Amino acid sequence: MTGTGSGAGIGSRPTGPIRVGLVGYGLAGSVFHAPLIASTDGLVLDTVVTSNEERRAQARAEFPGEELRFAATPDELWSRADELDLIVIASPNKTHVPVATAALEAGLAVVVDKPIAGTAAEARSLAALAEKHGLLLSVFQNRRWDNDFLTLQRLIADGELGDVQRFESRFERWRPQLKGGWRESGAPEEIGGLLYDLGSHVVDQALVLFGPAVRVYAESDVRRPGAETDDDTFIALTHARGVRSHLYVSATTAQLGPRFRVLGSAAGYVKYGLDPQEAALRDGKRPGAGEVWGVEPASLWGRVGSGESPLTGGGRPVETLPGDYPAYYAAIAAALRDGTPPPVTAREAAAALDVLEAARRSAREGITVELDA
Repeated sequence: MTGTGSGAGIGSRPTGPIRVGLVGYGLAGSVFHAPLIASTDGLVLDTVVTSNEERRAQARAEFPGEELRFAATPDELWSRADELDLIVIASPNKTHVPVATAALEAGLAVVVDKPIAGTAAEARSLAALAEKHGLLLSVFQNRRWDNDFLTLQRLIADGELGDVQRFESRFERWRPQLKGGWRESGAPEEIGGLLYDLGSHVVDQALVLFGPAVRVYAESDVRRPGAETDDDTFIALTHARGVRSHLYVSATTAQLGPRFRVLGSAAGYVKYGLDPQEAALRDGKRPGAGEVWGVEPASLWGRVGSGESPLTGGGRPVETLPGDYPAYYAAIAAALRDGTPPPVTAREAAAALDVLEAARRSAREGITVELDA
């Protein structure tokens, strides 16, 4: 399924360490991808693509035991594709499609940070290209391994909520001042704004839990002075199975709501607070053998019950399962070695982009958009 760093031919499985080229060493590359790659058995962080000398020095300092190589541009990798097995794309959104296309054409497996592309059509074209070459193409939807999401999946599977009727998901922040950078750019080619940033997470989670959406309504606003793109967005989905998802992403929320509020025919689940893994990674902590990872204190556990608010003592606390971002790259390694399915497919990402495109149209035109199931 992959290239050649282990002496395999294009399209075959590696027999030695899976050598990884990481494109980009900004927030996504340095905080999420590099630490998880380096801590995964069988993966080796081989090359970091960045022309920024400070970021190169940062990478050397953060991985002193690795014999890191560096490249200034992704194009430098294709001439030595036989020395690599996997390309991870953690560069700005506008680069995802061209870099992924070049990597696949060079015979290399690819992981792309979300969103994989600006449109569902582009995502499906990439999926078709990967299938043509018999190569792995996956999207880094790490929030599928958040502690609260894993806990909610278990509660639903165990029938503790009955039939879920409404799913409320909030990814809210209080950032009244702009930080600058491409994520806040209004230029269409940058694919910035919260709809495609945090919205990629909450929509993906809703589709994983409740299946395809058939109807999309959205409200999207630009709240902060000087902002160029959406920083406060609401998305309402009607799923084919009848569940309604209400999804909120915001940088302008002065009082944060519950991360999840899930209402079923038998009980509800309310959970506050974000998974601790991102904060741990930002603090320089790393998952490893024997280390406690992804665990939160009992004071942050959600509650399951009916008839009363958790804040007034209603329901019972439910232990939150540990978050498990390392599971993503462990599954990537298994897919490359053993041919097992990738943890997230490009076609799943395309389905989420169908929803995001519909949400953007709904907010712009003030309409509800119908989707094919």
